[in-house]
Amino acid sequence: MALNELVNEKSSTIIDVRTSMEFIGGHVTGSVNIPVNEIPGRLEEIKQLSKPLILCCASGGRSGQAQAYLIHQGITDVYNAGSWTMVQLLKL
Repeated sequence: MALNELVNEKSSTIIDVRTSMEFIGGHVTGSVNIPVNEIPGRLEEIKQLSKPLILCCASGGRSGQAQAYLIHQGITDVYNAGSWTMVQLLKL
């Protein structure tokens, strides 16, 4: 499935892994803020979120780290969408 389809999938959850201050400065409409450093402590919460999980940050670096960690934890329906601004542009 293409990224624009994933972003607009009704069941998807968009997770912004930037800091809360970055998130306050602008974010994808309807996204959830879970900073990358909080992911290990919020793993059970993340497992309960509707899939697929679409991860974004400022450029794709932190969301890539988060994706690798989540896959290692057994969450495989997770995608690194890169920059939150790109995700916002794709969202219908």
